[in-house]
Amino acid sequence: MIQTVISDLGQVIIFFDNRIFFKKIAQFCPLTQEEISQLAFAHSSLVESFDRGKITPLEFYNKVIKKLKAKIDYEDFFSIYNDVFSLNPPVLEILKRLRASYKLILLSNTDVERFGFIRKKFPEVMIFTDYVLSFKIGFMKPHPQIYREALKKAGTRAQECLFIDDREENIQGAEKLGIRGVLFKPQMNLETILRGMGLSF
Repeated sequence: MIQTVISDLGQVIIFFDNRIFFKKIAQFCPLTQEEISQLAFAHSSLVESFDRGKITPLEFYNKVIKKLKAKIDYEDFFSIYNDVFSLNPPVLEILKRLRASYKLILLSNTDVERFGFIRKKFPEVMIFTDYVLSFKIGFMKPHPQIYREALKKAGTRAQECLFIDDREENIQGAEKLGIRGVLFKPQMNLETILRGMGLSF
């Protein structure tokens, strides 16, 4: 029997599109949007360090504007870096209904700036029993330690947990620990799938 539902945030409850940031930051540097996108891919380890809480927002800002040769102040940079999200209301409504019968744990790879922005802009998503965030834990999905932290917060056995995420490697990471997984796709009927797995809400 499922006792706890663990859910990803980005591309499940909230959609994001980093191209919005690439387009906006291009106005402050000599690079094109495509060149910025390529640089972001080439330096993904920098974003990972920020998501793992290994560097501060100021360090992240300084490193990024140096690589982009951008001329933009700290506040304006994070204003456009953070504002890339849109709500996915159908999934949020399902989770709200699940909350009456199940523990809800949010499990997200995110940084302190973007999570703070989401809390302010989308307070309606802060419905969870507990939160496991990469920048606080120091690990990112699919590292097993972040799932162990989610299980600790849940206080239930892995077999009693269900994990919803949009990335196959993250689902596989959870399943290695015995957590049942649902690979989320925007076109799927999530309610039907969850009911088919025995959840009642």
